[in-house]
Amino acid sequence: MIEHPTYWRWMRRETEGKKENPLQSFAYDDVFCQSVGIWDSPPILHTWVHEPTIVLGTQDSRLHTIQRAKARFEAKGYTVIVRNSGGLAVYLDPGVLNVSLIIKDAKGETIDATYDKMWKFVEVMYDDAPGKIEAKEIVGSYCPGNYDLSINDKKFAGISQRRLRSGIAVQVYIAVTGSGSLRAEEIKHFYDEAEQDTDQKVMTIRPETMASISDLYGVPMTVNDSISRIERVFEQRGITLENGRLTESERHLFNDRLELVKKRNRKILEP
Repeated sequence: MIEHPTYWRWMRRETEGKKENPLQSFAYDDVFCQSVGIWDSPPILHTWVHEPTIVLGTQDSRLHTIQRAKARFEAKGYTVIVRNSGGLAVYLDPGVLNVSLIIKDAKGETIDATYDKMWKFVEVMYDDAPGKIEAKEIVGSYCPGNYDLSINDKKFAGISQRRLRSGIAVQVYIAVTGSGSLRAEEIKHFYDEAEQDTDQKVMTIRPETMASISDLYGVPMTVNDSISRIERVFEQRGITLENGRLTESERHLFNDRLELVKKRNRKILEP
């Protein structure tokens, strides 16, 4: 799950992320991949939270009236972006914790093996869960895939990964608070607005397949509680987490990566 070394940098952005465009978080992960992959940085833990955002995947960019859906959701107060990892839309808000584990790309390690690391990490985080945490596709959920994380067939998290410059960012969003099914309703409405062409695969979202950690535990949970669980996982393995700051090289690279992701978004989402 988490191997050596025994020291990781922790880039905490649960508070500042709420003030930023979510594109910045994906640009940061690109920077951290390069830092770990070729600049000899220790592995990096990146935690982040954003205000309500619809994060589209590459496949969503082909939707027939994506600009119309974007405009209508922005009028409701959402930010709408396209990310550089994963295939379909996900929902972010202050009750959704995003966690990235950025590690060096070990030769011969498969994509599935890297997904497994995050699955096991989440299993240990929630070792008191009211059921087995499974990794399998939950049909009817948004952004379905083989590494949907669920308890009793209710999806509460999804994993993606990004490989860049000999670094790997394996990312998970965890719906901690609020209603998982209400978030799914919003994604369903977005797809309804986007009016897919008849030759496209129709997204069928069934909100009842989605849940939050709070839903599943049956008691209110908080993002801070999940952060404490992350700290415990590292502590139990004798790994020191040190709150990190960007190096000068990372700061310069961040500006370049952010401009790239912004340019990509303009190309896809602007008429």
